[in-house]
Amino acid sequence: MHFTKPAWVAHKDTSAKSDSTKRLSIFSVHVHPDGSRIATGGLDAKVRIWSTKPILNPASEESNRPPKSLCTLTMHTGPVLTVRWAHSGRWLASGSDDEIVMVWDLDPNARGKVWGSDEVNVEGWKPMKRLPGHESDVTDVAWAPEDRYLASVGLDSKVLIWCGFTLERLHKLDQHQGFVKGVCWDPVGEFLATQSDDRSVKIWRTSDWSLEAEVKKPFEDSPGSTFFRRLSWSPDGAHITASNATNNKGFVFIAAVITRGTWTSDISLVGHENTVEVAAYNPHIFLRNPAAPVATSNICSVVALGADDRSVSVWQTKSARPLIVAKEVFDRQIMDLSWSWDGMTLYAASSDGTIAVFAFEQDELEGIAPHSVQEQYLSKFGFIPPPLPEGYSHVSSSSHNLTEVRSQSTTFNTTTVGGEVVNVLVAKRNDKKKRVGLTTMSSMPFAVSKPLSSKRASFLPDSDAKMGGSKPTSPLVRESFFPTPDEQPFDIPRDQNPPTDVNMTSGDPAVSLPVYRTLGGNRQREMVVVKEINDPAAVLASLGLALPIPATLTRTTAELDGGHVFEGLNSEDGGPTSVHFFKGKQTLWLDYLSSPVIAVHATSQFCVAAMMDGSLNVYSPSGRRMMPTLNLGSPCSVLDGSKNCLLVITQAGLLYSWNVTKKNAFFTPVSVAPLIASPNDTIISALVRPNGTPIVNCSNGTVYSYDPTLSTWVRITDRWWSEGSDVWQGRQRSQSQVANRGIVASIESNLSGPPSEASAETPRPEWWSTAMTLGHLETRLHAARLLDSPVEYKQYLTLYAKKIADEGFRAKGEELIKDLCGPIYWRPGEEKVSGWSPTVVGLTKRDLLKDVLSQFVKSRTLQKLGQDWQDLLKKITSEAM
Repeated sequence: MHFTKPAWVAHKDTSAKSDSTKRLSIFSVHVHPDGSRIATGGLDAKVRIWSTKPILNPASEESNRPPKSLCTLTMHTGPVLTVRWAHSGRWLASGSDDEIVMVWDLDPNARGKVWGSDEVNVEGWKPMKRLPGHESDVTDVAWAPEDRYLASVGLDSKVLIWCGFTLERLHKLDQHQGFVKGVCWDPVGEFLATQSDDRSVKIWRTSDWSLEAEVKKPFEDSPGSTFFRRLSWSPDGAHITASNATNNKGFVFIAAVITRGTWTSDISLVGHENTVEVAAYNPHIFLRNPAAPVATSNICSVVALGADDRSVSVWQTKSARPLIVAKEVFDRQIMDLSWSWDGMTLYAASSDGTIAVFAFEQDELEGIAPHSVQEQYLSKFGFIPPPLPEGYSHVSSSSHNLTEVRSQSTTFNTTTVGGEVVNVLVAKRNDKKKRVGLTTMSSMPFAVSKPLSSKRASFLPDSDAKMGGSKPTSPLVRESFFPTPDEQPFDIPRDQNPPTDVNMTSGDPAVSLPVYRTLGGNRQREMVVVKEINDPAAVLASLGLALPIPATLTRTTAELDGGHVFEGLNSEDGGPTSVHFFKGKQTLWLDYLSSPVIAVHATSQFCVAAMMDGSLNVYSPSGRRMMPTLNLGSPCSVLDGSKNCLLVITQAGLLYSWNVTKKNAFFTPVSVAPLIASPNDTIISALVRPNGTPIVNCSNGTVYSYDPTLSTWVRITDRWWSEGSDVWQGRQRSQSQVANRGIVASIESNLSGPPSEASAETPRPEWWSTAMTLGHLETRLHAARLLDSPVEYKQYLTLYAKKIADEGFRAKGEELIKDLCGPIYWRPGEEKVSGWSPTVVGLTKRDLLKDVLSQFVKSRTLQKLGQDWQDLLKKITSEAM
């Protein structure tokens, strides 16, 4: 192994004029997929790109060919805490104290002197997209396999998921209760892992972005003082190695190895004398026996750890001891680690402002397998990733046969720079072709045979990425179209600059490419000043109806994730009314309406516009009318949607709920008049659940829902429960409960805080609190069932069983047991018997019964009842198997 610390890789304090050698902390380092560059982020708020050849080759370092420093990126306004290259090598993502994630793209025309300094950029990189969204420091970012997604985490306790193609925000995951300081992707693409100061690692499913598992045990006593908690996923997908874990009540510092599937941590990497800050897996799979076939039992991995004890250790999972331990490599703690794509070089960065490089020999990392073995092995998981955004694809840089990108408009010229052969890409002129101004060619390292999107010059339609050629190559070396630093000398000949006139047409001059249009796609969004056109109170007075309706405004909008906006525009001078669907400032589609728009709403499944004449138009995301125009008889008072469900309450007081996708109603229209019988009562808000169930919040402190099976309104919750229930939300509002609450708990928490002192001093009869608590829990159970909230149903059922057991109410307990057990002779697979259903909110009743009986067994009065039924339930279960 060869070890080096290049002194010239530094982020220096330019303000310290008296000491020009003062180094600032380096928080992050990452190697480009082709191994030619590294990027570093530091306390000076800059991203710096360096050549790796002068680091690894003393002759190159002495000759300064290629130049050591390639580029300095200066758009961040705070310290840069993380830098990560995309797997394709086309982009670089960085996160900073300024709460921004920045994505950078190569720009050959941006070379030159850095403004305000003596530095010269040999390469040009420009900020392609600025991604705001975090509310505090961005501590880590990570690209998903195939760059499908970009994940970012920060000190706002949020995890943001961005599209890896359009760079639009897709999801926000907010279940962490502390600073999130690490993120990594499953190489299969099925999961995402994040690590936080709340002493947990959370595993998220990428299929629906819900929580798969939470691992807490190894981190229960971990210190909260570390700068990062950077974790890493093994290349075979089998394990996660998480930093900042401890054993023996915090006295032994370890890295915890979490096993896929069971999500347990039974393996610890022990030896560091202080907190482990970062873990990084070698990107290659290793074979225990290279002569044996590839199988799970023959696979192992190599992982590196960096700790606050200033040392680096490298482990191979087939051995109980580390391969190497490099002690006191730095003067301060280690902030980041990064392996080269060939798996032979490890880079480490420290807060002392230096980096260290460990270059291994082939025989030191024996059993290393080519990436094709990893791809073949990962296919056994059978995970099918979601489809790519239509018309987009990252150009692969991992193909082993890729040596050039061939098209009608590009050629390669071979020149010699500094004694090395360089392929310089030159675009052909074709003066007979028209100039195409849709794409900024400075953002492209090569030309293609068809026009690129004007929003992104770094991804191509699938049909446009044609790769060819062959070249003998090592199975460990990633081939790349990306130009090496040698290919971009600063003093580049003038005739090698990309010409401004580029042939963007197909090879056959007679063939013209199809131009696709959208309805209104040639119109830019105009920001209309919001004004009130008429007074809805006047309409109410003239019609003599009870429910208020929204004012008719010049502009009404509904926003969606990803920068999409659905907007209704009314003219002040009697002109046409229109609705528009925008992405940014670009119109994707529009429609004209016969009546002024008073309300709009949008979900991921549909858009809806409500009009003054009482009609309703429902559109698909592409602008198709999903349903005929609905005539409700009176204008809309309340409009809401959730997934494919649409709710409307009209001015006349009728409530409608539809499944837009199936084009049917969940129930016949029902009047809300029973909810506002008193002249002083009003409807404050209303919403619809994904199962079509409405929730109506009234001013009297009561929340209602409609139960179609009972054909009546039912109370979901009532502020009255706060007068005596021991489980009222206001009495138990801890941070963790509020963050993880379901729909019923959320409704209760929004009603009011804890009961007033006057209410608390009011004398109450005997059994008041017990009766109120049981009644409240029973109401919660009915509400959770109606609103389809299985997690809450199980939680409330456990509380209910515990309360019955604590009070010793045997009759209530027996009745609950019989309801959950059902007929003793019933067996799984049989039809419902005597009106008894074996499930409730998707949960098996007999499984719920086990939880109830466990509560009864713990009590003194109902212990015998619980034990008898436990024995009976075991007998019933064994006979059914």
